[in-house]
Amino acid sequence: MGEEHSEERRTGKDSRRKNVVDRRLGLDRRRGPGRRRSDERKAAEEGQMSDEQFEFLMAIDEYKKKNTRPFPTWTEILEVIKALGYRKVAEPHSLEQFKKEEKQPQVAK
Repeated sequence: MGEEHSEERRTGKDSRRKNVVDRRLGLDRRRGPGRRRSDERKAAEEGQMSDEQFEFLMAIDEYKKKNTRPFPTWTEILEVIKALGYRKVAEPHSLEQFKKEEKQPQVAK
């Protein structure tokens, strides 16, 4: 009986592993029906980043290395954002309102 079980594991016939996706291999996770990615999200997942995104990524990476922090807190991330020069210059808006404004085409008057 022990030999049969180990044989199943070696050949990949173990039923528990049927639907497992290893994220380390870079395989996409399955999405439910109707879930679409934004253009920005799709580009980022495909490895294409804007200069601004890359600068932020490198700043976070540098912070993690210097402070031996594999997972910085939100407060630490805010510190990195401020160190990059970002400042609050407008009144807060809801995120839904921001998305709608971003997607609406601007009409010249």
